[in-house]
Amino acid sequence: MAMLSHRRITGAIRYTSKKPERFDQERGREDFAFTHHADGAVTIRAHCEIDEPAPTVMRDILYSTDAQWRPLDCHVRLSLDDIFLGSGWVRFDHAAGVAECESYGPSIGRVSQRMAIPDGLAGFGTHPIVGDGFLTRIMDVSQGPHRRLLKVLLPSPDHRGATPPLLARVDIHLEYVGEAEKTVAAGTFQCRHFRFVDEAAMGGTQHPPYDMWVTADADSIFVCGGVGGYMQTWYELVELQR
Repeated sequence: MAMLSHRRITGAIRYTSKKPERFDQERGREDFAFTHHADGAVTIRAHCEIDEPAPTVMRDILYSTDAQWRPLDCHVRLSLDDIFLGSGWVRFDHAAGVAECESYGPSIGRVSQRMAIPDGLAGFGTHPIVGDGFLTRIMDVSQGPHRRLLKVLLPSPDHRGATPPLLARVDIHLEYVGEAEKTVAAGTFQCRHFRFVDEAAMGGTQHPPYDMWVTADADSIFVCGGVGGYMQTWYELVELQR
């Protein structure tokens, strides 16, 4: 029997609050898995639960990219306060320059979309925290600290992704800040420090700056990070197997 040649990475991220009334209390969690295929493609699976603030959000993501890190397809399923919110499937046809979405939810019915893929598309923003770390792979760290404007498609422009899946375009800046060693519950890692800066007011409200530290290797695994402003959140890698 031939041995499969893919490589798997699994782990978990804990979400905590930095609000004074809930300081360091758990507010959510995320389990994830990466499959690195023999041809260079990558598949990400993530299950996310957000307890606070209300309403609660549950998200399941299955997302794949090709060897050039271009998005291929994504399935999203969401519940709000543990009640079904919506389900969607997105496919990227790079030869035709089109992204297609088939979505259903009680509030939107059945919706079909076709959207031109923007020139220079950086990726698909799936909303799981581990996906934020993975997106940083597109930064050329050999340039040293710098900022780049990213063109990204999302299944929801809501800051928590808590709307039925529909294609939306967002432009957001990503900064490479530098390198640092970080120790978290899952261990000590050499990291690269990145920062998302939302100057275009994603979803109609400006997302506060979002700092994160990602493993300084080809896997680009989220290690820790947080968002200030009105969100006051922190995320930390608590389990990792690779």
